[in-house]
Amino acid sequence: MLLNITRENHTPLHQAERERDRLPPISSHSSSGLDRGPKLPYPSLNFISNHRKEDGSHSISSQFILPGIRHGMVRHGRELPPICPNVRLKHQHQHRITVDNLPPEVRARFATDPVMPLRTKTVKEFQEDIERATVSGDWKHVHDFYLTTFGSFLELNAAFKKDASPSFNTIEDSGINTKFINAVYDALSLTPPDAQRAVLKGIINSLLREWKGRRTKDDLRAYFILVQNPQCTSPATYVIYAHLLRQIAALAEADHYFLMHWFKKLSQKRFKQLVERLHLFISTRLFPVKPEELPPMAKCSWWIPSATKVLSLLNAANIISSTPILPFVDFYNPTLDHTDFMEDYRIWQTQGNSTRFTFCQFAFILSTVVKKAVIQKDSEQQMISMARQSLVDKVSRRQRVDMSLLFLNIKVRRLQLVSDSMDELTRNRADLKKKLKVSFVGEAGLDMGGLTKEWFLLLIRQIFHTDYGMFTFFNDSHCHWFSSWKCDNFSEFRLVGVLMGLAVYNSITLDISFPPCVYKKLLTPPVVPCDLDLPVGNATLTLDDLQQVMPDLSHGLAELLSYEGNVEEDFCTTFQVSQEELGVIKSYNLKPGGDKIPVTNQNRKEYVQLYVDFLLNKSIYRQFTTFYYGFHSVCASDALMLLRPEEVEILVCGSPNLDMSSLQKAAQYEGYSKTDPTIRAFWDVVLGFPLKFQKRLLHFSTGSDRVPVGGMADLNFKISKIDASTEWLPISHTCFNQICLPPYKNKKELKQKLTIAISNAEGFGLE
Repeated sequence: MLLNITRENHTPLHQAERERDRLPPISSHSSSGLDRGPKLPYPSLNFISNHRKEDGSHSISSQFILPGIRHGMVRHGRELPPICPNVRLKHQHQHRITVDNLPPEVRARFATDPVMPLRTKTVKEFQEDIERATVSGDWKHVHDFYLTTFGSFLELNAAFKKDASPSFNTIEDSGINTKFINAVYDALSLTPPDAQRAVLKGIINSLLREWKGRRTKDDLRAYFILVQNPQCTSPATYVIYAHLLRQIAALAEADHYFLMHWFKKLSQKRFKQLVERLHLFISTRLFPVKPEELPPMAKCSWWIPSATKVLSLLNAANIISSTPILPFVDFYNPTLDHTDFMEDYRIWQTQGNSTRFTFCQFAFILSTVVKKAVIQKDSEQQMISMARQSLVDKVSRRQRVDMSLLFLNIKVRRLQLVSDSMDELTRNRADLKKKLKVSFVGEAGLDMGGLTKEWFLLLIRQIFHTDYGMFTFFNDSHCHWFSSWKCDNFSEFRLVGVLMGLAVYNSITLDISFPPCVYKKLLTPPVVPCDLDLPVGNATLTLDDLQQVMPDLSHGLAELLSYEGNVEEDFCTTFQVSQEELGVIKSYNLKPGGDKIPVTNQNRKEYVQLYVDFLLNKSIYRQFTTFYYGFHSVCASDALMLLRPEEVEILVCGSPNLDMSSLQKAAQYEGYSKTDPTIRAFWDVVLGFPLKFQKRLLHFSTGSDRVPVGGMADLNFKISKIDASTEWLPISHTCFNQICLPPYKNKKELKQKLTIAISNAEGFGLE
């Protein structure tokens, strides 16, 4: 039976009530039949709808009415009836009675100051209840526990709070008995459907409760408990889940701060379940398997923004954790790879972080595949724009149009590779955002992509060689770092920055061994400031960053911080450091008068931070600034603001982890099939190669030994058959990631010829 409750009061309070979002009912039988609707098959849920009557008032139709609401109980202005309706107060103007002048024994607690009930059930007692119910089949006691516990935020706190008296108003301790929550939720799937419905019904009651003012910490605890509910994995519960997420997303920033710190205290298993549940919710709302199970998107457009905002709290908790709970890639939602992310990017570009939701506002959820595609398409638009402008300039001057003006043309000699490349890039500085084409003097190769890859590979190899002096290689960390020597001309560092920018711009992967902090510095800031006097590249770096560059020095500084003796007497160190530059030892003060300031137990943290800042920022400031401007001269894009430092590294360098089995699965064939003896022999040989030779094969066939974003499948690797003598070596077309094999007689012959080919793969020619 449906009940209609008509509220005709037009006060602002009632107006606000009419505008509230309503939760769906979960119906059950009631003895009275007046305050409950007909029972529906679980878990079908319906929206509570607001209908405007002809007189302008609202009629609220509901299949679920909260306890205590009956016909005729809603009065105009919410006036309370007199305690004794037949008795008039005499002299009410002369003797006004207030709470303040009532005797203490008559005073009562305000309704807005509820008392937390006493709940003493323990984990052991609850588990014993579950065991007894499983054996006897009588689940009433368990059902009542779930119905009572989840019926209100107050009951949730009473059941799961470690101690009812302390407030636990700290970020470090939520005050929740996590073990008890886990036991209750883990047992929920074992209970009969009516117990599971009782939980959902209780959650609806909790969320429908009227709130006034700021949330209390007990309210936050209730949200913290409810969001862990494992029932929120089915579309049947998504309406309730959406309203829960909406309320959490709408909390104040200070409340989010508490939740964020409480989330990071969860076990990895529970934390990952929360993340996966939110991803499933977002994916299902975007691409529902059965659209009829969910409300129309137009009526619940707030679902995805709410879920994404809650997911951002978990991402923040993951970031601030001393060690990440999950790898950052676990926050990617692959479903978004199939959405119109370029439209999302354009909206974000024009409107920024406005009230209109875009996924780009929460870039952690976008995979590297999406971000690479955004940067690539953004680059293509810039390339087209530059080429069009060049063409218009030529035509307007009535000059002969040469198609070469549409490209950034680089022509170099192999023996003067670095100097020629610097000259060409300097001469064509205005054309850096055009499509890159490379040619080698004296070679007939046409650049369809292969020559460009070769140019990058050889140039990077020479520039990063220790004999060249621009970079220092640390054997312990296996990475390059900027040489700190001072000179008058840092243009070659600009060249390296330009090369990295061109690589990203032209979707080329480079074999560069920079530590992760370089990419942090490249994104500080991600967009070049308008004021060129502002410092760039001065990232906030820590001892962990130094560990990735100079592990021995980092270890020594860590020992200094943990030393329990007298630092000043035992270390005899001041705020002055020394380093070698071109064979000469030079000293630098970390702060004014540093050579006269001893390092003590009290100031050693400051010393370590200043030392790290000196090594990773100040000592190489001019080198890195030039490098920074070189990179951003090519790669100036708003899309860089979407990237993490790790993602910039992947875009520049690709992945060093080769998975030849994945390459085999993704390989395409022309003239061969995957069951041909030559192909079977080829993969037997390749999979048996050591890593060194597998990299050589990848370089031989694609022009790079790095795996691009998206994995081996993105290489479009092809093996073709050529009708040639088996005395021929394999041939590659690096422009097309293609290797051509004659039909070798046996595995031994194929291995011999392939090894020779991949070990001598440099230079280009035309057949």
